Amino acid sequence: MSDQVRRRDIITLLGGTTVAWPLALRAQPKAMPVIGYLHGTSPEANPALVAAFRQGLGEAGWVEGQNVAIEYRWAEFRYDRLPVLAADLVSRKVDVIAACGGANEAFVAKDATPTIPIVVTTGVDPVAAGLVASLARPGGNLTGVTNLNIQLWQKRVELIAELVPAARVIGLLQNPNNLRPRAPIGSTQEAATAKGLQLEVLKAATESEIEAAFASLVQRHIGALIVADPLFDSRSEQIVSLAARHAIPAIYIWRKYVTDGGLISYGAIFTAAYRQVGNYAGKILKGAKPADLPFQQSTNFELVVNLNTAKALGLTVPPAILARADEVIE
Repeated sequence: MSDQVRRRDIITLLGGTTVAWPLALRAQPKAMPVIGYLHGTSPEANPALVAAFRQGLGEAGWVEGQNVAIEYRWAEFRYDRLPVLAADLVSRKVDVIAACGGANEAFVAKDATPTIPIVVTTGVDPVAAGLVASLARPGGNLTGVTNLNIQLWQKRVELIAELVPAARVIGLLQNPNNLRPRAPIGSTQEAATAKGLQLEVLKAATESEIEAAFASLVQRHIGALIVADPLFDSRSEQIVSLAARHAIPAIYIWRKYVTDGGLISYGAIFTAAYRQVGNYAGKILKGAKPADLPFQQSTNFELVVNLNTAKALGLTVPPAILARADEVIE
């Protein structure tokens, strides 16, 4: 083969490569944006909330696995693991962190990064707690939804006192591993004192500790109980069963307990909050800034009463409570 032919072949090959290379670059798919989902509980504790989060994302135009990826980090109720999980998401350079579940997750995420956008669900006043500058214009890299839990704890005391007027001592079942237990205790104590009631705090984190806490109710003269931590959501059937066995009237933070046979619940509709967080995360992926997205206050609360359980406990539900109830199970 002559040198002239060989040079022509090389030039043809290089020319083809020069044309093909930009086409190959253009054909490479753009990497999906990634959301880091941080939660103190477990995937099994409340799958309806994750579904609501995905629904909100979908309303903003994002579908997991199609045009967005989600990295899940669950603390499995070991809240002390949250900082490590948050740091892992930051090291992976996720595009948004959805810190769901409460104040624990919100503060841990805020401490982990000053730059990655964060959307949270929390029960604290975000301005008073220092999470944001204001509700209307949060500033910084964090926004979300609050259910203003302080008022909810006070309302639960009022409801259980109205439902069980003979109770002079009420109990508050708490998870000792929660990083921020003082807010519900303080709010509940304040409301109990205003009603002339004594508050007893019971701490339990494991199945056997929950059993022991219920067994101590008679010794501590507890006539009614408030169940107070997301940990117990995954053990609602056990707790409802123990409340029935020990004939203790109990009020819970959301309806799942009542549909499982519990007496009464009052709280925010958590699925609405998670849906909003998903929607905000989707908007941020499209270019919105957390600083400009108003921190939302939950306006959806529900009161659910189980008349069958009330009858089994020998209680008559006051007409005022029935009139206010969003759902009455008979």
